[in-house]
Amino acid sequence: MPIRTRFTTWRPLATAATAALLTTFLAPAAAQAAPRESKPVYSYADAVREAVWVDTGLDGDGDGKKDRVAVDIVRPREPAGQGRKVPVIMDASPYYSCCGRGNESQKKTYDAQGNVVQAPLFYDNYFVPRGYAFVGVDLAGTNRSDGCVDVGGRSDILSAKAVVDWLNGRATAYTSRTGTDRAKATWTNGRTGMIGKSWDGTIANGVAATGVKGLKTIVPISAISSWYDYYFQQGAPLYDSGPDWLSDYVNSPDARAKCDAVQQKIVAGAPRTGDRTDFWTERDYVKDARKIKASVFAIHGQQDLNVRMKHLGQWWDALGRNGVERKIWLSQTGHVDPFDFRRAQWVDTLHRWFDHELLGYDNGVDREPMADIERHPDQWVTSKVWPPRTTSTATLRPAQGTEPGVGTLGLSRAKGTETFTDNPALNETDWAAQIDTATPDKAGFTTGALTKDLRLAGSSKVTVTATPTTSTAHLSAVLVDLGPATIRDYAASGEGISTLTDRTCWGASTAGDSACFKETKARTADVDYEVVSRGWADLGTYANPGKGVPLTPGKAYTITLDLAATDHVVPAGHRLALIVAGTDKDLIDPPSTTPTLTVDLSRTKASVPLVGGAPAFAQATKGAETAVPEAVTLDGVQAPRTVQRVPGEAR
Repeated sequence: MPIRTRFTTWRPLATAATAALLTTFLAPAAAQAAPRESKPVYSYADAVREAVWVDTGLDGDGDGKKDRVAVDIVRPREPAGQGRKVPVIMDASPYYSCCGRGNESQKKTYDAQGNVVQAPLFYDNYFVPRGYAFVGVDLAGTNRSDGCVDVGGRSDILSAKAVVDWLNGRATAYTSRTGTDRAKATWTNGRTGMIGKSWDGTIANGVAATGVKGLKTIVPISAISSWYDYYFQQGAPLYDSGPDWLSDYVNSPDARAKCDAVQQKIVAGAPRTGDRTDFWTERDYVKDARKIKASVFAIHGQQDLNVRMKHLGQWWDALGRNGVERKIWLSQTGHVDPFDFRRAQWVDTLHRWFDHELLGYDNGVDREPMADIERHPDQWVTSKVWPPRTTSTATLRPAQGTEPGVGTLGLSRAKGTETFTDNPALNETDWAAQIDTATPDKAGFTTGALTKDLRLAGSSKVTVTATPTTSTAHLSAVLVDLGPATIRDYAASGEGISTLTDRTCWGASTAGDSACFKETKARTADVDYEVVSRGWADLGTYANPGKGVPLTPGKAYTITLDLAATDHVVPAGHRLALIVAGTDKDLIDPPSTTPTLTVDLSRTKASVPLVGGAPAFAQATKGAETAVPEAVTLDGVQAPRTVQRVPGEAR
């Protein structure tokens, strides 16, 4: 299916509202022109602050009553008096009371009447004066909501979807958690955009995948697209715990007292075997991408080791296959919000995005390049579409070198084998640092020094045929750019940013809700190599990625590992490397045995999306230096530490 770059311009809304908007937003001399930008003409200090509780239709906590989710609203007071209705920017989150949002871990605060005083982040401060309502939803089981957290399942998704339905007149809300007085959203036109980082963005993905009417756009930041892939990759466990730990972590005290039955269902539905169950199918939003009616503006850190880039890659590809209108930003950071790595450009772009998608303004954002990519710290490039149309898959083949485990990477199929033994004490940084040294724990294959730049754009796959010596084995496949560079230090505290003391302000403030946030700057590292993509698998899932089986020692198995999406240029003078190894310490858990694996090189390959495809690889490696590099230890970022089991928190 061809990539669609068209965006919908909401002409009926724009036409109906033009007369009222011209008086508010435009000078008399411009009265003949349609508005292109919402202006901060409404009072934030006088904004209406209220709370309602929306009936989800569920009884997750089993108390015999339908669950209600708390919805905190900040909206401009003046439009109602002008006969205008406003669109909604909505962030549905489990973190408003337990953990906080953003780089400064802001939580909701309330006045004596229970109305929100501080709504975390800048969305209300900036957008309410510009004619939007901000809605902060406590997911079921969190903060002031009924029900139980079920980690991306029906309760999570339907509790947020119910709010979109209420905003569009299809659900019931009340003015209190237990009362009978109803509340109607007469102040909104129902046009809703959902936004949020990590778990919040995940909820936006999930609600969009229901196809709910009224949800016009979502802005998922570092978001999960399938919860199975948050805990496992092809059977290989990424954490030493499951979603039951996470639900208990964010459940409110009231929910913890009522949600034992839900907790047990989570434990039963998500076995640590790594098998795909109905539990995981329910939490897979990729399969429902065909239902999506909203546009998608996705943002992700290419070095995010919390919500890993596999989530973005498979989501993006599914959106494209189903003709969803989309835009993307890819940074060099880890799990970081764009407000903290590209603040001014982010606020401006988000403003124009919402103006276009929710107000119908023809401001040109739909005609801009689809993708913004951070090529070096604070240095960005664009792509008209992503991946570029000239991208195609090149099949790269490993071959033996002059020493065991130190081979070459090219286009020709080779014979022979390489052998390594799983060492759970080592990880990708150890392997890459010793890429030119024969070590017993990995097999590495490199090109010569490239004579031209080579750009990877998209998701790679690595097919490995390996014979294990034991009944269990985990595999890792890693693509590495070998050469000196200055990159964001994604493995350090802050995951590529440093937080400063100075503040800048983005919108209007009140005594209880400041629009001023600490500035940040890029935290960088000078390195000799950079891991650009990774993937893992339990070899026991060779026949079925959803179910592992014991291996027969001495038998060869073929498996294809999905690697994370990336957009990376390997510069001329650098080398591209493929590493195949066992346990990637702190990124996957080890198997129950310690296998030695023999890799059949004739049946092993890397399928890599290259701009220009295989011909570009041939040109970049033509005349490349073939001398064996000196076996020295290369410097990279520090070894990745054990990542948090909480999507949304810093490591």
